[in-house]
Amino acid sequence: MTIFHPIAEKDVTRAIVSSFLRQLEDYTESDVIIVGGGPSGLMAGKELGIKGVKVLIVERNNYLGGGFWIGGYFMNKLTIRAPAQQVLEELGVPYEKASEGLYTADAPHACASLIASACDVGVKFLSLTLLEDVILREDNRMAGVVVNWSPIAHLPREIAALDPVPLESKVVIDATGHDASVVKKLEQRGLIKTKGEGALWIAGSEDAVVEHTGEVYPGLVVCGMAVATIYGLPRMGPTFGGMLLSGKRAAEVVAQILQKVAA
Repeated sequence: MTIFHPIAEKDVTRAIVSSFLRQLEDYTESDVIIVGGGPSGLMAGKELGIKGVKVLIVERNNYLGGGFWIGGYFMNKLTIRAPAQQVLEELGVPYEKASEGLYTADAPHACASLIASACDVGVKFLSLTLLEDVILREDNRMAGVVVNWSPIAHLPREIAALDPVPLESKVVIDATGHDASVVKKLEQRGLIKTKGEGALWIAGSEDAVVEHTGEVYPGLVVCGMAVATIYGLPRMGPTFGGMLLSGKRAAEVVAQILQKVAA
């Protein structure tokens, strides 16, 4: 019979609070803040973490993965077009060939493996955290984000007047999907203009999203479906290869930016 070590309830609370606050204090400044913990954001975080970059992912929901966790039509299966099945191989996720160049995998397995791989290389997370604003320096370069707890968005404004907190970084990645939330903060200030996402066209969208992934404003890199929103590209529907490879591409762009900043 297993006998657990005796502890008091207060010990559990203290452990959670002290551990969380230490991490939050440490990550008030990061090399990279990724807003959005979907497939492109997780992939970008994993690739940067491998390079030893200090990464914080901010996610508004109480779960990670976005649509990657659910798959297509709530059926817990996702599709991947060649050559993106190589990412599944890297993650050790089994997949099946559905037709020439098209593969299926269990969405929870793929998502859990991607989350775990990001954690394994040191990526940290703030869940239930809402983007409220961005930090801009005197040269208008982006230098971080301003966040608050997501639940306050559902409270009456009279009782939700909680001041947000700023988090600094050298680079910010907008991986917020269709909403392009970080970019929209710049658009509100007239600093950038989005075209709005186009209609669905899987064959055209994935290549276009990866191709257009990059720095759209000093200190801001955009990946995943946020790219489509900026450039008016087609939606890609329930296939995830483009988002994964866009995350990889974003990590490459960020690495180059960090090298310039260091120099």
